[in-house]
Amino acid sequence: MKKTPFVTKEQIEEIAETYPTPFHIYDEKGIRENARKLKEAFAWNPGYKEYFAVKATPNPYIIDVLRDYGCGTDCSSLTELQLSHALGMKGEDIMFSSNDTPAEEFAYAAKIGVIINLDDFTHIDFLEKTIGKIPETISCRYNPGGYFSIANNIMDNPGDAKYGFTTEQMFDGFRILQEKGAKHFGIHSFLVSNTITNEYYPKLARTLFELAVKLHKETGAHISFINLSGGIGIPYKPDQEPVDIMAVGEGVRKAYEEVLVPAGMNDVAIYTELGRYMLGPYGALVTKVLHEKHTYKEYIGVDACAANLMRPAMYGAYHHITVLGKEDAPHDHVYDVTGSLCENNDKFAIDRQLPKIDIGDYLVIHDTGAHGFSMGYNYNGRLRSAELLLKEDGSVQLIRRAETPKDYFATFDGLDIYKKLGY
Repeated sequence: MKKTPFVTKEQIEEIAETYPTPFHIYDEKGIRENARKLKEAFAWNPGYKEYFAVKATPNPYIIDVLRDYGCGTDCSSLTELQLSHALGMKGEDIMFSSNDTPAEEFAYAAKIGVIINLDDFTHIDFLEKTIGKIPETISCRYNPGGYFSIANNIMDNPGDAKYGFTTEQMFDGFRILQEKGAKHFGIHSFLVSNTITNEYYPKLARTLFELAVKLHKETGAHISFINLSGGIGIPYKPDQEPVDIMAVGEGVRKAYEEVLVPAGMNDVAIYTELGRYMLGPYGALVTKVLHEKHTYKEYIGVDACAANLMRPAMYGAYHHITVLGKEDAPHDHVYDVTGSLCENNDKFAIDRQLPKIDIGDYLVIHDTGAHGFSMGYNYNGRLRSAELLLKEDGSVQLIRRAETPKDYFATFDGLDIYKKLGY
């Protein structure tokens, strides 16, 4: 699959006159088309709802685009809850899936009436002591332990993950929660990250559907929804094929009709909590070439760094790079593409074959729409970039301004450093 930027050299040159690089830019048209297709894939389930994983791209302008397609939000912290609430989202449109949760975050979640998804058996008592009661609607996160496999291929190791209830704890937990007043239950599970196989969701769904039938029979609990969470990935590399979301939806439907319907549980709603799938391919980090360095290797230095995109440095993750204006040029040079942090892992690409790069060229680093800007940080005093939205009509909207030194120094209360610097 050829990776083609959703912006041209001419567009970026014009945009950069107003908004200097580096910046993250998002493709509104692509986001809308993808959200529409996801909704269509699960239209067979009347209660279906996507709870967008705010952690992936915590920007109110992006969230508002997704709300046009019925999306709620999946939150994991106080500030994510506050952002969703400030956007006018109602309680049932917000899922609070956190772990190691502070009491004040549970209290705020209960105050605004969101659906709480408990990560741990011990949090049943903790939640009750914190807010004085157990909500009538509650969800529990399930971890089956062991290894999760598809067609004999090990996909991940849930047993080594810090999340979720064990199987035994799910049954005990549902009984205790009912005794404490819970009436409607959800089951949630996240077992694999960034998988691009069409079989993941159907396999996970069947596992959760079978668990739901057993829980209903043995505890009498009313299972209101099953949340397949996230895990559907994107093809970061050109030789990878994207997930066929229509095939995924059909696979989940088949499992639903084979497991839940015969058990008389055909009123169960299906929820998802996708982040990377919703936004990843529809965002890019645009950066400008500042320097060339010729030592033991050939280096290209750009004005972005790992503070703008952590994934390559943190995980060794691959992000495709396009040199704008040289899309059809031969990839006959080998470079390390680096940022300016005082860390040797501050590299967007290592030994990458690219066209000849010149100082002043613009590079598009693909697939940064999720876990790109949101994982940014201020090491070395580097400042977070702006976020831009490429509108459907071709115009560009600033949806988050770039940080300034004043922002960086503002938290030194009482020292007035930014005033001494003339801000």
